[in-house]
Amino acid sequence: MYVNILLALVPAVAAAPLATTSALNPYVTPGPNTEITVESNGFTYTASGNLTANETMPYTPYGGLNTNGTLPVYAPLSDFDYESLTLVLYQEYIELDLFNYGYNRWSDQDFIDAGFTADDRYLVKFMAEQEVGHALLVSQMLGPSAAQSCQYAYPIDTVQQFVDFCQKLTRWGESGVYGFLEHLNSRAAAQLLLESITTEARQQIIFRQFEGLFPMPIYFEPAIPQSWAWTLLAPYITGCPNDTPRLAWQNFPALNISNNPNATANYSDTYPPAITHNRTALSSPGYTLQLSFEKPGKQVGPNLTYTTATLAGAPQYAVWVSQLNSTYTPLTNISETADGYTALTVQPGGPVFPQISADGVVNGTIFVAITDSNPFLTAHNFSFINAHVVAGPAIYQAG
Repeated sequence: MYVNILLALVPAVAAAPLATTSALNPYVTPGPNTEITVESNGFTYTASGNLTANETMPYTPYGGLNTNGTLPVYAPLSDFDYESLTLVLYQEYIELDLFNYGYNRWSDQDFIDAGFTADDRYLVKFMAEQEVGHALLVSQMLGPSAAQSCQYAYPIDTVQQFVDFCQKLTRWGESGVYGFLEHLNSRAAAQLLLESITTEARQQIIFRQFEGLFPMPIYFEPAIPQSWAWTLLAPYITGCPNDTPRLAWQNFPALNISNNPNATANYSDTYPPAITHNRTALSSPGYTLQLSFEKPGKQVGPNLTYTTATLAGAPQYAVWVSQLNSTYTPLTNISETADGYTALTVQPGGPVFPQISADGVVNGTIFVAITDSNPFLTAHNFSFINAHVVAGPAIYQAG
């Protein structure tokens, strides 16, 4: 039994009008023949295809943000903006360091022995150069107080492990930006950030191809809140300069999936690096996950100056964040240990849009966290999940 919150946000594929409401997040998703009328800030707009007001400029319909000739400000306009952009800068720095680390630690021959070419290794070097540009962009938007690069520790000993860690790191880096981009006060900063994160999306697919995985076994890329991205990132930062800005985002207790599907199994022989393999999933609905998660209060992050914390109650559910969905499955066999808990949960099934395909909603490189309840939340307000997170997220390699 699981709760599957389907966001049928594309009217063109809906067979009939669909209305879904929740005390936390009321919204209406119309069918293809349903007229949409929305009231916001005293203005009522009907999506009928007819223009409702005078054009702001020639060939420019009324509406939109910052379309009245106001000069753009490519800088944070709120604390939310500053802390979000600083989190991005932390992410860009670790990607820059990691790509250079992998390129310099292993030679052309090491990469060749792992199934790559020397040109593949050079692509890693070029991606590091991309991160120099990304870090410079975000630093300039933040100004003189922008963070500097830190020191890092990576759980990798082979080229295959390096590639696997890179594809997971770029997954949460990309998804972490999608989770807040639309909420930034500075729309100009959001525009530049969007143009950099699309490059990171390409990096993530490349590392999946390097790993012999199907490059994109999903229809939509998932989005996660800033505190989820920071929880995943912080454990790999060992130290930072003393004047490094401190992040406001929460660090949740760690979650581990001990039987996480292994993307590097049969790596070099059955599934070598390739543009694509017919390897569209590594797991399936009904697969039982073995979970262990910590209690709050552990020191993590730069110089161990951050402390894990949770506002949630007792663990009851696993939340699966994949594509457009937040899906909950109950925890079973919950057992408390000296340092935390162990539990089981079962991978859910179900398609994204049953009208067009039976492809599972849970696939690709996704996120699992432990919650105390199963609140109804959708992509735009998913950060409200934070009050209910007991531990996690963890990366789950579903495909």
